[in-house]
Amino acid sequence: MHTALRAVKVIHTLVWALFVSCILAIPIFAWRGQFGSVVVLTILVFIEITVLITNGWRCPLTDVAARYTDNRSDNFDIYLPLWLARNNKLIFGWLFAVVLVFALGLWLKFIFSM
Repeated sequence: MHTALRAVKVIHTLVWALFVSCILAIPIFAWRGQFGSVVVLTILVFIEITVLITNGWRCPLTDVAARYTDNRSDNFDIYLPLWLARNNKLIFGWLFAVVLVFALGLWLKFIFSM
Protein backbone atom coordinates (compact mmCIF):
# COMPACT_ATOMS: atom_id res chain seq x y z
CA MET A 1 0.00 0.00 0.00
CA HIS A 2 1.23 3.47 -0.88
CA THR A 3 2.61 5.40 2.13
CA ALA A 4 0.45 8.44 1.37
CA LEU A 5 -2.70 6.29 1.29
CA ARG A 6 -1.74 4.72 4.59
CA ALA A 7 -1.26 8.19 6.10
CA VAL A 8 -4.66 9.37 4.83
CA LYS A 9 -6.33 6.24 6.21
CA VAL A 10 -4.72 6.77 9.63
CA ILE A 11 -5.75 10.44 9.73
CA HIS A 12 -9.26 9.64 8.50
CA THR A 13 -9.63 6.93 11.15
CA LEU A 14 -8.43 9.29 13.90
CA VAL A 15 -10.85 12.01 12.78
CA TRP A 16 -13.67 9.45 12.68
CA ALA A 17 -12.75 8.27 16.20
CA LEU A 18 -12.77 11.86 17.46
CA PHE A 19 -16.32 12.47 16.24
CA VAL A 20 -17.56 9.09 17.46
CA SER A 21 -16.03 9.94 20.84
CA CYS A 22 -17.89 13.26 20.82
CA ILE A 23 -21.17 11.47 20.13
CA LEU A 24 -20.54 8.86 22.82
CA ALA A 25 -19.48 11.49 25.37
CA ILE A 26 -22.63 13.61 24.99
CA PRO A 27 -24.89 11.40 27.14
CA ILE A 28 -22.15 11.01 29.77
CA PHE A 29 -21.72 14.76 30.13
CA ALA A 30 -25.50 15.24 30.08
CA TRP A 31 -25.95 12.65 32.82
CA ARG A 32 -23.37 14.51 34.92
CA GLY A 33 -25.18 17.80 34.32
CA GLN A 34 -22.27 19.27 32.34
CA PHE A 35 -24.43 20.85 29.68
CA GLY A 36 -21.76 23.31 28.54
CA SER A 37 -19.66 20.34 27.46
CA VAL A 38 -22.71 18.84 25.75
CA VAL A 39 -23.11 22.05 23.74
CA VAL A 40 -19.44 22.10 22.72
CA LEU A 41 -19.48 18.46 21.61
CA THR A 42 -22.75 18.98 19.76
CA ILE A 43 -21.33 21.98 17.91
CA LEU A 44 -18.25 19.96 16.92
CA VAL A 45 -20.43 17.19 15.50
CA PHE A 46 -22.61 19.72 13.66
CA ILE A 47 -19.47 21.24 12.13
CA GLU A 48 -18.53 17.78 10.85
CA ILE A 49 -22.06 17.29 9.50
CA THR A 50 -21.79 20.64 7.71
CA VAL A 51 -18.48 19.58 6.15
CA LEU A 52 -20.07 16.33 4.96
CA ILE A 53 -23.13 18.09 3.54
CA THR A 54 -21.07 20.67 1.67
CA ASN A 55 -18.98 17.85 0.21
CA GLY A 56 -21.90 15.78 -1.07
CA TRP A 57 -22.08 13.62 2.09
CA ARG A 58 -18.47 12.50 1.59
CA CYS A 59 -15.55 13.19 3.84
CA PRO A 60 -12.98 15.37 2.04
CA LEU A 61 -10.34 12.83 3.05
CA THR A 62 -12.07 10.27 0.81
CA ASP A 63 -11.16 12.39 -2.21
CA VAL A 64 -7.57 12.66 -0.99
CA ALA A 65 -7.32 8.89 -0.52
CA ALA A 66 -8.79 8.30 -3.99
CA ARG A 67 -5.70 9.91 -5.52
CA TYR A 68 -3.58 6.99 -4.32
CA THR A 69 -5.66 3.94 -5.24
CA ASP A 70 -8.23 2.65 -7.70
CA ASN A 71 -9.95 0.72 -4.90
CA ARG A 72 -13.42 2.12 -4.16
CA SER A 73 -14.69 -0.29 -1.53
CA ASP A 74 -16.55 1.42 1.29
CA ASN A 75 -13.49 1.25 3.53
CA PHE A 76 -10.70 2.00 1.03
CA ASP A 77 -10.02 5.32 2.75
CA ILE A 78 -10.37 4.40 6.44
CA TYR A 79 -9.38 1.62 8.82
CA LEU A 80 -12.88 0.37 9.63
CA PRO A 81 -14.50 -2.97 8.95
CA LEU A 82 -16.38 -2.93 5.66
CA TRP A 83 -19.82 -3.27 7.31
CA LEU A 84 -19.13 -0.30 9.61
CA ALA A 85 -17.72 1.89 6.85
CA ARG A 86 -20.74 1.05 4.70
CA ASN A 87 -23.26 1.89 7.46
CA ASN A 88 -21.31 4.57 9.32
CA LYS A 89 -23.55 7.57 8.61
CA LEU A 90 -26.71 5.60 9.32
CA ILE A 91 -25.45 4.13 12.60
CA PHE A 92 -23.88 7.28 14.01
CA GLY A 93 -26.53 9.59 12.57
CA TRP A 94 -29.23 7.76 14.50
CA LEU A 95 -27.02 7.46 17.57
CA PHE A 96 -26.35 11.22 17.47
CA ALA A 97 -30.08 11.92 17.22
CA VAL A 98 -30.83 9.60 20.17
CA VAL A 99 -28.14 11.07 22.42
CA LEU A 100 -29.32 14.60 21.59
CA VAL A 101 -32.88 13.70 22.62
CA PHE A 102 -31.50 12.09 25.79
CA ALA A 103 -29.38 15.16 26.59
CA LEU A 104 -32.28 17.51 25.87
CA GLY A 105 -34.51 15.49 28.20
CA LEU A 106 -31.97 15.71 31.00
CA TRP A 107 -31.45 19.42 30.39
CA LEU A 108 -35.20 20.09 30.53
CA LYS A 109 -35.45 18.04 33.73
CA PHE A 110 -32.60 20.08 35.18
CA ILE A 111 -34.13 23.42 34.11
CA PHE A 112 -37.61 22.60 35.46
CA SER A 113 -36.30 21.22 38.75
CA MET A 114 -34.64 24.53 39.67
